[in-house]
Formats: sequence, structure tokens, C-alpha cells
Amino acid sequence: MNAKKILFPTDFSHTGDAALEYATSLAENWGAKLFIVHVEEHPLAYGGGEMYYGVLEPDTEALRKMLEAVVPKGKVAYEHHLLMGEPAQAVVDFAREKDVDLIVLGTHGRSGLTRLVMGSVAEAVVRSAHCPVLTVKASKEAPVAAN
Repeated sequence: MNAKKILFPTDFSHTGDAALEYATSLAENWGAKLFIVHVEEHPLAYGGGEMYYGVLEPDTEALRKMLEAVVPKGKVAYEHHLLMGEPAQAVVDFAREKDVDLIVLGTHGRSGLTRLVMGSVAEAVVRSAHCPVLTVKASKEAPVAAN
């Protein structure tokens, strides 16, 4: 595989840190462009901003600043994109629109009732994406948001 466009969706959690390292390394090795995206959900998706990391009630400008702070460590071409919608569908649509070759995203590794209640963005992306998807699970050392 020799990807020229790699998509890294972030939810600003520590889970994404390792995924960004993978995405950056692959982009460097292949000379690929890295698309770093965050999906802003519609305000009523969860009844408020409690699902976001770092901001209690996020507004678009705060999210844009958080997104721009996500910068790959390495020499790769990258772009930031703030999307709106349901996270999995927005990621899949963006990947198709930009003809992305690979999606690299973190997964919280939730299971059982928590996964049933909260769903799994990573699983939905894997099922729906037109291209390969590399999921990176948070290491045991990395702090993960409370389930």
C-alpha cells in the first residue's frame, strides 16, 4: 500500500494521540498528505457538550482552536477541517469526497452496555468507509475518559 491521502479524525481524547502518531508516521513514509478532522455534532446530539474533551459547552470557534492545536510531529503536509454532523457519517463522507486512501483513527475500546448506549464511531467508520481503516486502541497507560 502506498497511500497519498490519509485521514485522521480526532475527538480530542488521549485515544487519538497514538492514532495521530501512526497517521503521521505513515504519511511521512509514503509522502502522503494528512487530513486532520473533527466533527462538530449538532447541539442536540447529546443534549449538551458533555461528550467533548476539554470544553464543557463547545462552540465552533473553540473547537476550531482545539483542532488547529492538533499538529503532527514530523514533516508532513496536513490540513485541518472542522465538519458538522453525525461523526461516523461525516468522516466517511469526507473520506469519499477527498478520495482518501486510508483512515487512521483511535478507538476507546468500549464494550458491553457502554458501547451499546454510546455507540462506536470507529466501528461505524470501519463498516461504511470506501477505503481501509486502521484503528488504534488506547494503550493501558493512556488515560481514557470515564465510561
